[in-house]
Amino acid sequence: MRDVDIFSVELDAPRDGAQRIVSRDELARASRFVFERDRRRYLNGRAALREILAGYVGRAPERIEFRVNSYGKPSTGRVFFNVSHSHELAMIAVSRTREVGIDVERIDEKFMRENIAERFFSPGEVSGLLSVTLRERSGAFFNCWTRKEAYVKARGVGLSLALSSFEVSLAPGEPARFLRGAGDWSIEALETKSGYAAAVVAQGAENPIESRNAASDWLNRAGLSIIRKWPEPCQVS
Repeated sequence: MRDVDIFSVELDAPRDGAQRIVSRDELARASRFVFERDRRRYLNGRAALREILAGYVGRAPERIEFRVNSYGKPSTGRVFFNVSHSHELAMIAVSRTREVGIDVERIDEKFMRENIAERFFSPGEVSGLLSVTLRERSGAFFNCWTRKEAYVKARGVGLSLALSSFEVSLAPGEPARFLRGAGDWSIEALETKSGYAAAVVAQGAENPIESRNAASDWLNRAGLSIIRKWPEPCQVS
């Protein structure tokens, strides 16, 4: 089932007209950022999301309305989507058929040193992390973190779902999979730019995640790219 589209957005790339596309609330939130770089990245990300969703729901980007559930997960009521951003990179997952979650993180070893694994990983994951070589440890840590975050975001229940209540694979080179506690969900690791880790989760354990090649005129006009990860990697600009 090829039904999950994965988009990669460079948030520092010049984007004309972002302020005309986003809502007043989004403009107000952007104004609260201290640094111009962060304001630009936020507006570029929101504008890109609106441009992407416009191709699915058949509305102008500025007319798309979002609503959020009680845990803050946004939706349009017509397609399933999720967004993640880290520094200058954002990734967006969209599906017409099932819930999705995505997470991307810049690999930063300082984050690892804050006892994150001991506080949030399952005992099995902590053991797995300690079993890999020191050279592989940062990659393994961020494999685990992004996979867990993507699942929590797909579920849309916020912090009510403990990160230690389920378990994922993490060893570099090992396929992404749930080891315990996830039930009817699929997971895939995503290749992205150097220095980042990413993962996507979708509802349906019996339906492996495959992205649909949705490249078309509306993508080209928006200056966006879609990454088709399955059955073979490629990128369309």
